Amino acid sequence: MSELTMPANGVDRGEEAVRAVRLEATNHEGSFLGKTLTPKKFASGTDSGFAFADLLFGLDLGNAPVLGFAFPDWRGHLNDVYFRPDMSTLVEWEPGRQAVIGDYWLKDGRPVPICPRNLTKKMNSRLASLGFTATVAVEIEATVFEESVHEARARGYQGLTPLGGNAGTGYHLAKSKDWTGYMDAVAQRLDAIDIEWEAWSDEDAAGQIEINLAPGDPVAVGDAWARTRQIMREVAFDLGHTVTFMARPTAGYGQASHINLSLQRDGVNAFYAEEGPSEAMRHAVGGLLATIEGNTSIVLPQITSYRRLVDLSGPPVTASWGISNKTTAIRAVCGHPSYSRLEYRVPGADANLYLALAGVLAGVIAGLEHRIEPPEPVAEMAWCMPPGEITRLPDTITKAAAALEADAILRDLLGSEFVDYWVGSRRWEWMQFHTAGGDPSAELSAWESARYFELP
Repeated sequence: MSELTMPANGVDRGEEAVRAVRLEATNHEGSFLGKTLTPKKFASGTDSGFAFADLLFGLDLGNAPVLGFAFPDWRGHLNDVYFRPDMSTLVEWEPGRQAVIGDYWLKDGRPVPICPRNLTKKMNSRLASLGFTATVAVEIEATVFEESVHEARARGYQGLTPLGGNAGTGYHLAKSKDWTGYMDAVAQRLDAIDIEWEAWSDEDAAGQIEINLAPGDPVAVGDAWARTRQIMREVAFDLGHTVTFMARPTAGYGQASHINLSLQRDGVNAFYAEEGPSEAMRHAVGGLLATIEGNTSIVLPQITSYRRLVDLSGPPVTASWGISNKTTAIRAVCGHPSYSRLEYRVPGADANLYLALAGVLAGVIAGLEHRIEPPEPVAEMAWCMPPGEITRLPDTITKAAAALEADAILRDLLGSEFVDYWVGSRRWEWMQFHTAGGDPSAELSAWESARYFELP
């Protein structure tokens, strides 16, 4: 991290003066948005914030205004919302350019109710009030293609060549050098701005990679996630390739964004107990299962998100938990004072991690506050179970939106303004798909590729 000082013609960084500062934040869709300012302009607004039109939360991924439901009082007349920088996130993005992450606030000092980063902060504070500190980690999955982004656009994102060859069953080292070169370049960029990563590897689909970010505070991990994806895009552009975080970019395997979570109390892992899941872990699981159907709307945000939910293909399809059982939605890792944790396996690669973390933390908070006991863990495979034996996750964007709308726990914790706005925007997305060229019977429609390949 760096401190901002202001000589006359830029920020003094030794040999390289800073010529510009980029503001960075996500909207509700997970798109990384911002402005680039002169150092002088940035210094003038570090306390007051910087105005953005409210449309940053009011446009869909096709750049159309989202309509069809009641607007909150802060949206509808191109009102300004205000970006406030978090100076602890200021980094040198590249020579001559700094970058800073922030969140969005209303003129009266209230947070924008659907600001993703502020929702994570809100849930983090609520958890702290219970005496717990959360540590989270995220697995980022993406697919890289040989073609440049310009060629990918010209092809409608169809028929692209996976980078590194056709090996795609996981952990393959038999990759062409361009695949390794891409990931080496990504790792170097992450190191340069102090984003700690732990591992990267070949994933199941051809051209697919997974990178694991180091555990940390939920807000800080959300920041690292947003910047890592931006770096992966920029490196792909620089090397003449293209990368996508689409939930299912081809008719093959999908892509996830698994969240690992542990809780500490007085410096001790609250999820550890010698005999198995601790009381805190059980209650956390109970809360997560009580909210899992509603949270599905948040962690599977787009039409294509639900094309991942296929039995035996990797993603969970049931509202279930198990001990060391990767076929369930929530995997409990037990038996170690340091590593006991929960893995929330539902989120797709297209989820906004800030919102996903807010929803997951809300479920955990509810479980702890209400001492919700979970059902017995699933010991067998949680795919292909007989109908009625276990609840299946909502498998369409509208079913999930209805589940969130009816979820009293998430409404109470995340706020009705967020829930109502999110549900309205998901129903709008369903309508756009069905009226603007989407094909429900296709494995993957051209409309989805055009809408989701580059954004979020």
